[in-house]
Amino acid sequence: MAARRLLFRAMYRLGFTPWDGHALARGLRDLIQGDSGAALSPGTVLDLGCGTGDIAIYLAHNGWRVTGVDFTPRALRIARAKAAAAKVSVRFLCADITQLSEADLGEPFNLVTDSGCLHGMNDQDRAMYVRQLNAVTGPDSRLLIVGFTPGALFGVRGIDQPEIERLFAPEWELVSAGDEPNYVPVNGGQPVRHYLLARRA
Repeated sequence: MAARRLLFRAMYRLGFTPWDGHALARGLRDLIQGDSGAALSPGTVLDLGCGTGDIAIYLAHNGWRVTGVDFTPRALRIARAKAAAAKVSVRFLCADITQLSEADLGEPFNLVTDSGCLHGMNDQDRAMYVRQLNAVTGPDSRLLIVGFTPGALFGVRGIDQPEIERLFAPEWELVSAGDEPNYVPVNGGQPVRHYLLARRA
């Protein structure tokens, strides 16, 4: 995690942030706006690796009480400015995703969103991620993960459905999964997918 933290902070200092500015994931819009079915009722949401705040701001516009966490102070400064300009209230915190229980986040979250965090972690950090996630959610919470599949992008480990199911069992069950057409395919494939999970009662 320390190496990844240094890498991302350096990229923000250089202004090279290719993950910013892309369209919102279809899986997120489906969940929040009900584009393909019933939308979730707004509640509390934790946006993991919130970066400069685009997803957090979108969620706030749709009535959610949003906490965004990231370990990059520069990204959070930009996120706060963007939220102020958009006239929405979002709580942005500088925190390590693998140590969420130390961040005093408050009550359990109804929804957690992850657009590009878990797919880049090593085995140890993935195991810690799951433990920390279990500590900040409750029965019937939802988790939406958007990430590259293995081998889709150089330098990003990726994650696939079998690993998602293995990592999160038995506390979570996979509700749905699908491709993300709003993201540009790499090497002629469809490397980005979303996974929606529900916390068991």
